[in-house]
Amino acid sequence: MKKVYLGTTHFKEANEMVRAALVEADTVELEDVFAQRYLGCAMAAGKRLEIHGTPGNDMACYMDGGSIEVFGNAQDQIGNTMNAGEVVVHGRCGDAAGYAMRGGAVFVRDDCGWRVGINMKQYQEKVPAIVIGGNAGNFLGEYMAGGIIVLMGQPGEYLACGMHGGIIFLAHRPDERLIAEGLVCEPVTEEGKALLRPLLEQYNAHFAEDLEAPIDESGETFWELRPATARPYASMYAN
Repeated sequence: MKKVYLGTTHFKEANEMVRAALVEADTVELEDVFAQRYLGCAMAAGKRLEIHGTPGNDMACYMDGGSIEVFGNAQDQIGNTMNAGEVVVHGRCGDAAGYAMRGGAVFVRDDCGWRVGINMKQYQEKVPAIVIGGNAGNFLGEYMAGGIIVLMGQPGEYLACGMHGGIIFLAHRPDERLIAEGLVCEPVTEEGKALLRPLLEQYNAHFAEDLEAPIDESGETFWELRPATARPYASMYAN
């Protein structure tokens, strides 16, 4: 392991330092992180960052198999267009986490901001996942085209606005007014439980020591939200 102190270093210089450290070691511990952007951008499999502090926007953007663990909060757009790997945040994250995410997994212990999971997508075996242990801001799963979101707290308004693929698992059934036309919300199915349980197990594996008690991994009380059809908004654009 190699240790790098960032402090108030400008993000460009900070990223040069981090990339150089990753050449020398597979695991790099970053101390005194103060909102430096793009940490772990395009990081490859086999490389790991342990971040102490608050990383800036676009952490893990385009990440291609590495792993990042944040001991603190994270800012906006973590996992932007992420292709593979894992992000773990021992705190909360800001807006647009997992924007256009294509693979890998993001685990956030606490709350998240607005537009988390916007434009998430999947292809064949690549099924990205975002697990949020607290509440979500507005527009969770906006324009979602694939992948999985798990929310253990309460969603904000405009839930899954424009969603046309993927699935959202909710620990609490949302108010009927939050379920837009073209979406189906029902108790979790057996097929859904098979997708959900491994993610809940991983959440506990990451955060059990942080929590007063591990969460229930059964998934029995969850609800699943998904599009009613593959083209729920086709009538808006074509006869």
